[in-house]
Amino acid sequence: MSAIASGYTKRSEIEDLVGKELGGYLTKLEDDYNLIKKRQPLFEKSKSTNVRYKLADNFFIFWFRFIFKYNYIIEIGAYDKLKAIIERDYAMFSGLALERYFVDLFIESGNYTRIDSWWDRKGENEIDIIAENELEQSAVFFEVKRQQRRIELNKLETKKNTFL
Repeated sequence: MSAIASGYTKRSEIEDLVGKELGGYLTKLEDDYNLIKKRQPLFEKSKSTNVRYKLADNFFIFWFRFIFKYNYIIEIGAYDKLKAIIERDYAMFSGLALERYFVDLFIESGNYTRIDSWWDRKGENEIDIIAENELEQSAVFFEVKRQQRRIELNKLETKKNTFL
């Protein structure tokens, strides 16, 4: 779970980091304990390839990203060092939390019938959120950024065209 919280979301990446086959463990974490979720790009046809994993709860993401991973820093009481690490990595953590927030917001709005992310097999193109309304035959593409200056609508347009 620490690997997933740190951004290793593909099974092969997680297994390389841990150093062993994890299929059964990942299945248990997903099906029995509901701690992780298996994700596929929106409209992906194959059920077995191009899968990524995510932790199911923001608290667990924070816990495994910062507390569990750096428990040795906590044990020696070096809280200022842990604070520096959290401040260093907070932008990435909060960016992903912001994406989750907007997905939840779109779900609660009731305006869409399907909401998820999309990425290509090579991992070169990724769209943070696609919200589809099947009844109206429409879809809206969202790129989520913490800072407005980092938004590049022309890149989103290119990704959208790749998706289509």
